[in-house]
Amino acid sequence: MATALNMLSPVSREDVPFLSLREVNARYADQLKAAAARVIDSGRYVLGDEVAAFETEFAAYCGTRHAVGTGNGLDALALVLRAWREMGELVEGDEVIVPANTFIASFLAISANGLQPVPVEPDPVTFTLDPARVDAAVGPRTRVIMPVHLYGRLADMAALGEIAGRRGLLLLEDAAQAHGAREHGVRAGAFGHAAAFSFYPGKNLGALGDAGAVVTDDDQLAAYVTALRNYGSEVKYDHPMRGVNSRLDELQAALLRVKLPHVDADTNRRREIARHYQQGIVHPGIALPELVPGEAHAWHLFVVRCAARDALQAHLRDQGVQSQVHYPVPPHHQAAYAELAHRSLPLTEQMHREVLSLPMSPVLTDAQVQQVIDACNTFPEQSA
Repeated sequence: MATALNMLSPVSREDVPFLSLREVNARYADQLKAAAARVIDSGRYVLGDEVAAFETEFAAYCGTRHAVGTGNGLDALALVLRAWREMGELVEGDEVIVPANTFIASFLAISANGLQPVPVEPDPVTFTLDPARVDAAVGPRTRVIMPVHLYGRLADMAALGEIAGRRGLLLLEDAAQAHGAREHGVRAGAFGHAAAFSFYPGKNLGALGDAGAVVTDDDQLAAYVTALRNYGSEVKYDHPMRGVNSRLDELQAALLRVKLPHVDADTNRRREIARHYQQGIVHPGIALPELVPGEAHAWHLFVVRCAARDALQAHLRDQGVQSQVHYPVPPHHQAAYAELAHRSLPLTEQMHREVLSLPMSPVLTDAQVQQVIDACNTFPEQSA
């Protein structure tokens, strides 16, 4: 779900940074500073006008009735599941189908609510949940399907929605990487019963700290999440539920309001860069992501596959190009989920051995993009 923290490390000698947040935010520096000053001058620092305004604006952007700001993307996922427990939709021990090839946060949100993650292999072309495998994985305790829009690509929501409807299951989108992705005019977040977003600084819509949101058309669910994020309270000092403190910060909401109107333009630039990569990288040992007809990919990450991934990454580094691995170890091989280590998930494990993320950012120049392409194409074939 969240992008690796070392992504934010300062650029040293590399000519092409993986992601320069300084450059991304410098474009709006004056507006961001004015927004921060507005919050400081307001004297209202928790659940004020900025949060309310951002929630309205982000819900409108996603095409949903509600957006509820949270402290981060993990909490957004966890609070939806927690709300469904409070509403009687889920009970302890219920199962949630989740992609095996995701960041561990997707699993953590499930476990935090006393639920059981059921990892399922992805589609080998899209890297997102394979609907056929999902249908086969549904069991008597299955209650939720949690597709992850990995790398900015929408999961097959039509097929997954059909399965959820036919099987009577809840559908929760992990949209942490998918701001701006859409299909047939519908944006990420508007397909399922609810969706969770992260505004971690490296996301397509990134705050200047941690932040997240839940979006939904369900009035009751929105009300429960709103109370749960605020100590389980709708009225001050009245706590009918055991909630948490996970409120979107007023300052971060103001900063996100500055950046939200620019998401689509930034996404278009990401798509342009992705087209350049797909047309320019011709190395036979580097497998490029395949496009799906009718899809509007948000390109949070541009992820290639290479059997000699580590050698390719070293070659790119020598050519002055930063890259990242998202993610080196799948959740079922993490010590935190040792009980899942016995599962046979060969496609997921192969992907985690082979994936490499190339630089992707709306502030990359054409010259930098070409440098990445040239670096890939000069990778020695014997190494691959």
